[in-house]
Amino acid sequence: MARRPAPVHKFKLGQMVDFVPSKTGVPASARSYKIVQLLPAEGGERLYRIKTVAETFERIARESELLRTASPI
Repeated sequence: MARRPAPVHKFKLGQMVDFVPSKTGVPASARSYKIVQLLPAEGGERLYRIKTVAETFERIARESELLRTASPI
């Protein structure tokens, strides 16, 4: 039985991204976040740990909630 390769993350560690939460009522204090950890997929979607300087904590975001940032790094 052949092993399927692990899904490839669209974003890289250290990359800046825009976070657009899919759930209403999930406040984001900033839009631009840094990828601080690549996480395994859950429910068929890749996950990321993200952080912004505007918050003291990290968030977990689904790949569908992240966009390539329009601002330069």
